[in-house]
Amino acid sequence: MTPTQPQTQPARLGDVAASVLVACDIDGTLVHTGHPATAAVRAAAAEVRAAGHHIVLATGRSLAGALPVALELGLDDAWIVASNGAVTAHLVGDRYQVTEQHTVDAEDAIRVAVAAAPGMRIAAEIVGTGYRVNLPFPDGELNGTQHSVTGLEQLWADPTPRLALHGPSAYRMVWALRALNLTAIATRADWIDITPPGISKATALEKVRTELGIEDHNTVAIGDSENDIEMLNWAATSHAMAHAPAFVIAAADHTTGTIDDDGAASALLSLLN
Repeated sequence: MTPTQPQTQPARLGDVAASVLVACDIDGTLVHTGHPATAAVRAAAAEVRAAGHHIVLATGRSLAGALPVALELGLDDAWIVASNGAVTAHLVGDRYQVTEQHTVDAEDAIRVAVAAAPGMRIAAEIVGTGYRVNLPFPDGELNGTQHSVTGLEQLWADPTPRLALHGPSAYRMVWALRALNLTAIATRADWIDITPPGISKATALEKVRTELGIEDHNTVAIGDSENDIEMLNWAATSHAMAHAPAFVIAAADHTTGTIDDDGAASALLSLLN
């Protein structure tokens, strides 16, 4: 920070005196789901890192789904907040260490789901590997290996940080799941992510910020979805993608371009000016 800049103001990434934590959502922000990052996004991420700052991927994806994006962006010494904050990992080179993991009460959630919709597809995350599933999910819907189970009880036999429900009108179950004191977010009409109560991208990012020794006013977030709202509110400076729903845009300080316009790259580069 320059000597004349108030200490309470967010540092610009170009200010060499202060390192900044930049939390970036993945799907709908850095990449189109199922597609690699564009050259513009990769270049912007490289410039931010070259300036000595920290890009932390903060995603609803499982760790298995977030790792390839981190490596693609060259984040060889970085933190990843996965599963909407339920899993935090430190990536060094091509190896990672899970530093924190929270587990969800899977049995209660699954019983509610199958009672409401017996044909619902259910996936219980296996950290770093894939999922246990009651029914196969369509190609591209889950990251990692799908392990089919023969009985529902096998879905909750081992601890899991996140459940995914996939089926027509799945969103209708959100309030019943929240009544169980679970975090339930309908990312699409046919998809719900379920994680432990009180856990979000923001709660995990705050612990990463402390670990890195970053001042709280030197935090930036970029996102596009409902599961990014806590993160956008947590950051000192926040950017919503232009294609985000109105209530997500309202939660952010700034609006950048759409994903088709490489809005995330524009947000990153604007912070270096």
